[in-house]
Amino acid sequence: MTSERFIELVKPEQEPLRRFLLSLCCGDAATADDLAQDALVRAYVASGSFLGLSKFRTWLFRIAYNCFIDFTRRRRDTLSAMESGPELRVPAADAADSSFRYQQLYLALERVPEKERASIVLFYFEDRSIKEIASILDMPAGTVKYHLSTGRNHLRDYIKL
Repeated sequence: MTSERFIELVKPEQEPLRRFLLSLCCGDAATADDLAQDALVRAYVASGSFLGLSKFRTWLFRIAYNCFIDFTRRRRDTLSAMESGPELRVPAADAADSSFRYQQLYLALERVPEKERASIVLFYFEDRSIKEIASILDMPAGTVKYHLSTGRNHLRDYIKL
């Protein structure tokens, strides 16, 4: 794939990709931006291996999801090595103002297990089909449905209406 073709395919996916990662990162815009950049670099490097067996969008989101999983594993390993308590994150003033209205949702999403969170974000925020989510998350469609169901139940428990 040429670099021009790659750019042509990536342009319409940049904002949905960032939104997906922002939701997975529970509103942490800096981390989401870093992960999006990492995913785009990985996709560009691997663009020669894209065979078109799935949609480009699905392939790109799979790479982004893998970047997110790698990040959470590294963070978990670092935190366990430091034997510290829970991580305290204080968002920048502009980030706090812009995401305040979603604060309760992000706090609830942060408590939901990763695969459930990814399924919920892809299905409800990105309007992806069960089949596409299964491809992105590399799991059977039935498992995606299970994660959506249990994730909704977890969110219902965590969000106080």
